[in-house]
Formats: sequence, structure tokens, C-alpha cells
Amino acid sequence: MSATTSRSLREKVVGVVTGRRTAWAVALVPLLLAVLIIGLGEGEREQQTTDSLPVGYDSTAGTALLDQLPEETTTTAVVLFTADQGELAPDQLRAVQQAARQLDAAGGRVLPSEDGTAALAVVPVDEGSATQVSATVQDLRASADELAPAGVTAQVTGPAAVEADLAAVFDGANVRLLLATALVVAVLLVITYRSPVLWVIPLVVVGIADRFAAVAATQLMAGLDMAWDESTTGILSVLVFGAGTDYALLLISRYRDELRQEESRYVAMASALRRTAEAVLASATTVVLGLLTLLLSAFPTTRGLGFACAVGIVVAATFALVVLPATLVLFGRWVFWPRVPHVGEPVTSESDTVFHRVGERVARHPGRVITATLLLLAVLASGVGWINLGLDESDQFLDTPEAISAATRLGESFPAGIADPAQVVTTADADQVVGTIQGTDGVESAEVGQSGNGVSVIDVVLSGSGTDEATIDRLRTELASYDDTHVTGSTAQSIDEQAAQDRDLTVIVPLILVLVLGALLLLLRSVVAPILLVLTVVATYVAAMGASWFLFTTVLGFDAMDSGVPLLAFLFLVALGVDYNIFLVTRAREETPAAGSRRGMLRALSATGGVITSAGVLLAAVFAVLGVLPLVVLAQLGTVICIGVLLDTLVVRTLLVPALALQLGDRFWWPRVPRGA
Repeated sequence: MSATTSRSLREKVVGVVTGRRTAWAVALVPLLLAVLIIGLGEGEREQQTTDSLPVGYDSTAGTALLDQLPEETTTTAVVLFTADQGELAPDQLRAVQQAARQLDAAGGRVLPSEDGTAALAVVPVDEGSATQVSATVQDLRASADELAPAGVTAQVTGPAAVEADLAAVFDGANVRLLLATALVVAVLLVITYRSPVLWVIPLVVVGIADRFAAVAATQLMAGLDMAWDESTTGILSVLVFGAGTDYALLLISRYRDELRQEESRYVAMASALRRTAEAVLASATTVVLGLLTLLLSAFPTTRGLGFACAVGIVVAATFALVVLPATLVLFGRWVFWPRVPHVGEPVTSESDTVFHRVGERVARHPGRVITATLLLLAVLASGVGWINLGLDESDQFLDTPEAISAATRLGESFPAGIADPAQVVTTADADQVVGTIQGTDGVESAEVGQSGNGVSVIDVVLSGSGTDEATIDRLRTELASYDDTHVTGSTAQSIDEQAAQDRDLTVIVPLILVLVLGALLLLLRSVVAPILLVLTVVATYVAAMGASWFLFTTVLGFDAMDSGVPLLAFLFLVALGVDYNIFLVTRAREETPAAGSRRGMLRALSATGGVITSAGVLLAAVFAVLGVLPLVVLAQLGTVICIGVLLDTLVVRTLLVPALALQLGDRFWWPRVPRGA
């Protein structure tokens, strides 16, 4: 398609979206279609036991092999009975044994502890969805509490209980997250626009876009048989609200400026849309490409997250560039009341704004500003070297649930691995495999549990001497000679998950950088500027990780960072951080032909500084809302992104990038300085 044809098509689209006779249809029809599609509800897919496990790893292969068992696969819950004072009396122990039989404990057996203070019973729980397991564990807890004799406390732990408590974290969580996000966005829009009316329009449009994106993404994933988990739609909602509102802020800011130069609101909106679309489309394309790199992840649910969020960004950009301008132009200037723009008022780039004054100060000593900002980022980044990756199962919750507190108490009276044994799944001779396992250092006991269809499951209790990770490695080495024999269980899965996270970082991070750099090269038709912009967002990411680690260890009391946080934080910070640089630099490129490279950057900073800062603060606040979910990984991810976005908005984009452009002058745009410079 020739440049002339492309430009003609773009003008026709802009004319339809903002036209006096067509705007109402462009606003109304997509909204009605979106509401109808929202009525279909989110897509559903039967969860698989391997959805959250990395593809191609030993523990995942073992978990998949369990499906060949003739009877329904089971997990286990461990009912722990502890004496409120001293040791369990003989009559209490007899009552506990009776309770275990009524709870359908395996073999009706109760295992007393050597110290006499506790006893446990292992109860098989049918594998199923998180909701089904949660309901079974809830009933088990109620029954155990009712059957426990006087002076004895009953608690439920084990793999099934941990899964149930994890599911409870998301019970109603998406509604709470959506309400909190909408409230934060509403408050910040009111503060930004200082209007009792204007904030409602973008909030409603983005809110409908959010629900439409959730339905569209999950229905598409269900059709493609892609995995997702409870956190996917929550993160998707945060991203759509954040990005959609950012795009809206940019459009409305430009529309306000155009209303100061054009009497007709239709002409003003057409001009604003024409000049905003390039930046928004470039930004959205960069983010979508970055998100789609997650399709290369070893984790099926991470692939689903990347796909869902890519759909969300497409929806957010479409609503911001089509539905929002068509809706806004239907109203008169009065929607800006009490700060109604009038023809003849100075536009933002020519006003004596805070960012105009900041730009003038940066222009006096750009070299000093570069040195100071890089020094600040380096100090914050120094914490990266101390980061400890990998959360224990007991550290995954902000509030300690029963499964974790009971496991801690169980460990005081029983061998460390008894509540959550490792499993060896094999098609080889089970007796021979058991013999090999029992001869492995670090193994307390091993016995065959389920078997059938040529598959045997051997429950292996680890002694806890040394480290369980080392014992798992020894088991895998000793069992390597047996065909189709795999070690699984929570400890084995944690080892494989960490290895898969390291692999994802190695594969995906370089690809994200290449894609982002390529997008900037095509957009700016420059070499120097794209390289510098990518380096600045990488520096922001490293500084945000270091600063977050200081915050985690000194204020929030976290001893480790979840191993999934570095990759997702890198993706969101690099992709979204480049957004703000795109908004700034595309405006600078627009101003440069008439004003020159130095003055063009200052005018761009003056024009976009306020709106980009508002967008950054809003996006940071929206990601901080992830902290309403009592799950450490989401709280940590939200914190890193919040700090990174604030650094990018207030330091990198406001000071460092303009200083680099001012210091380099025309060389910033090399090899193609915008014409007229």
C-alpha cells in the first residue's frame, strides 16, 4: 500500500469516527456489541493438573503419567490432631482414632508422634478443579473440628489443603480487584481533570472495554484450549484499566489543546485523533509484541496470561481510538467544566507549566542532569545483587492460612516430609524401584500407594536431613536407569519451576528487547534515539528491582522474591516504560521541524509532561492495587511495577531522556533528523 493510499484511508477513518453525522453510530454500535458479547460470560475450560507446571520437565511428566491410573487420581489432606496442653491422653487418642475412621482416613490409621503431643491421619482427596478440592477440604475441616475430642485441636494441611487455601485467596478476588481498580482510576481522573463530568466518559468506556476484553480473551483461550488460572483475569483487568486510561489521557489532553485553536469540536477531535493515533498505535503494538513473547514460556498458564493481556491491549487501544473520541465529540465543550477550553487560549506547549520550567532547568545543565539521574538509578539498582529468588510454600501468602500454620506445627512433631511426601511415578517394577528409593540418602520411607494400568505411584517421605532439593536430585540420579520413571510432588515441582523460570528469562528477555528496539527503529527512523530509549527503560527496570528488594526486606518483611516476578516485571516495565518515551519522543519529532531539535524536545516535554505524569501515577496506582489480593507473588509484582513506573515517569522520562536529547542535539535523531530541523 502506497503512502498516499495509506494516508487517504487514515483520513477516511478519522472522518467517520469524528464526523458530525457518523460519530453517534461509531460510539453507540461498538458499545452495544460489546455489552451483548459481555452477556455471553467468560469462557470456561476444564483445568488440567499440568496447567501450572512447566512443559518438558520431570515432575510434569510424572504428573501427566498419573492420568493413566484406572481410578480417579487423588491428592492428600493431612488432618493433624494436637493436644492443647501436654501430651494426648489415652482416651483422647482413642477418640482421635475413631474420628480418623469417620473421616475416611487411608486405612483408618492414625500415626501418633514420638513426643506424644500430636497424631495425624492422611485422608485421600479426589483430584478435581480448585473449586472442587476447596469444597472437599472445607467439609473435611468442619468434620474434623466437630469430631475432635475435648482438649484437642484439629487442623488440616497437606497438598489438598494448600490448594484449597490458595483457591480461597481468589474467592471473590476479581470483583474486589475490579472495584478497587475502578475506584483508583475514578479518583485520579477527577484529580487530573478537576471536572465533575469529564472523568465519567473515559471511565465508562474503559470499564466496558475491560469486561469485553475479559470475555473475549477467555472465550478465545477456551476455543484454542489454552490454559489460564485465577490470576489471569485480575492482571488483565489491571492492564486494560491502566493502558486504556493512559491512552484516554493522551487523547483528551490533545483534544483540549485543539479546542483552543478550533471552533468546531469535530475538527478539533479529528486533529487530536490524527496526531494521537500514531503514538497510541506504536505504543500498543510494542506492548502486544512484548506480551506475545510469553507464548514461548515453559508454563502453559504464563502463555495464557501473555495471550490474554495482548487481547486486552488491542481492545483498550481500539476503544481509546474509536469509541472514546466518537463519544466525546457528541458532547460540547461543557464536559470540561469548570475549566472549559476556549479558542485563543495558549496551548500547553506554549504555557508556563511546571514541566516547561523543568525543561528550562534541564536545558541549562543537561550533562549534570544525566550524571545525577544515572547515579540515582545506580544506587537503587545496587540491591539487585542481594535478591534471593524462590518462595517457600509457607511464604506464598500475606496472611498465614490454616494449611501453612498446621504444616509448621506438624514439623515440630513429625519428620519434615510426612505431610507432603514426594511421589515417584513409574511404569517399571514397583518393588525394584522402592528398593532403589530406600537406599537413597535423605529418604525416611517409601511405599507403593496407587497402582494400575502398568503405572505405580510410590509415596516417598523425605527425612529432612540436609536439603529436600538435594534428596530429589539424588533420587532422580538413582532412578535414571528405570524407563518412564519420574519424581514429582511439591518439592520436585519447585525445583523444576525454578529451572523453567531461569530458562524463560534467558529466552524471552532478549527477544523482548529486540522487538522493542525494532519497533522504535521503525517508528522513529533513527538509530541513536531507539538505543538510548531502550537502555533507559532497562536501567529503570534494574533500579526498580533493587529498590523493591530494599523495600521487601526492610519494610514488608519478605525474605525472598517469587521466581516469576523478574520476567513479568521486566515485560511490563519495558513495554509500558517505552510507552511514555514514545508519547514524549513522537511529540518531540512533531515539534522539531519548526522549532529545532533542542527547542522541539522542550516543547514536547511542556506539552506532554502533565498528561504523561498523570498517566504514570495512575498506572502505578493501578498495579499497586494487586496488593488487595493476599498472595505474595502478586503483591511483589505490583510493587516492582509501581516503583518502576514512578521512576520512569518522574525521573527517566522527565529528566534523563530530555537531558540526553538536549546534550546530543541533532545527533539524537541520527541518521535522519526530522525535516526542517
